[in-house]
Amino acid sequence: MNTRLTGRRALLRVSALALTLSLIGLTPGRAADTNIAVIVKDTTSFFFQIVLAGARQAGKDLGVNVSELGTQSEADVNGQISVLENAAASKPAAIVIAPVDFKALGPPIDAAAKAAPIVGIDSSADSKSFSSFLTTDNVAGGRLAADGLAAAIKANTGAIKGDVALITNLPNAGSLEARKKGFIEQLAKYPDLHLVADKYADGQAATGLNIATDLITANPNLVGIFASNLIMAQGVGQAVAENKLGGKLALVTFDSDDKTLGFLDDGTISALIVQDPYRMGYDGVKTALAVSKGEKVEASIDTGANLVTKANENDPKIAALIHPKVK
Repeated sequence: MNTRLTGRRALLRVSALALTLSLIGLTPGRAADTNIAVIVKDTTSFFFQIVLAGARQAGKDLGVNVSELGTQSEADVNGQISVLENAAASKPAAIVIAPVDFKALGPPIDAAAKAAPIVGIDSSADSKSFSSFLTTDNVAGGRLAADGLAAAIKANTGAIKGDVALITNLPNAGSLEARKKGFIEQLAKYPDLHLVADKYADGQAATGLNIATDLITANPNLVGIFASNLIMAQGVGQAVAENKLGGKLALVTFDSDDKTLGFLDDGTISALIVQDPYRMGYDGVKTALAVSKGEKVEASIDTGANLVTKANENDPKIAALIHPKVK
């Protein structure tokens, strides 16, 4: 056998393989084999479906595999812990996670960080193991909600005064607690607005509807409500609609879907605070890939929030946020 010819043929095969990989944007043993686990709070939530759409697109653009993981309820703390533990056991290049509970997810994230770098999105957790964190400045978002509520109350009644309420989806969620903090702090700047109810629900829109209905019945001076996430926006919006209080009772909510945008258009909801979940997913994966390669990344990245009303919902920037591509 001509060993020199055999060696040349082998070299040609290797060169051809390298050329093929370079043409499709991959290098041997790197991007094609890289897996990034993305764990959201609730895979059935429209908000987190947008997050996953952004993560999915980042995977395509960057040539990495993205595992789309999560439970079907933001209240399923143990379920998310189990998902995280299983993801870490699979030894991904990195993990992107939106923790459902600030305290409960802290130790599991610390443990998972021993297997893979962790990038946080949306909500924080009681952990110092995050390599980077991408989220809305939720305290600022809460302040924006208070200002939006005050403006809507004035538009409805001619004055910024009366009783208001805050309804939070679940206790102990980092993003929601930050929104609550910002809202209450900013509300203090409106001395004639009085927070008469600060309620927690159980993660169900129906509970938000019931809480809001009870508040409307019990508080004749109620002029405004802040529902601080999409699930509560759906339930509280339904209560306002059923009581025919659109344009009379100001309602400011967080995030959007077809139902809440319908409420905005018919006057049930006064304003929406809209985040950029697509960017959270996309940049979460991009940042996770950079961390896995040992690159330096920012410790904290603000993905932004905007106040949406009927007056600005057709602005190109706002329209892109409220009508994202989720496929």
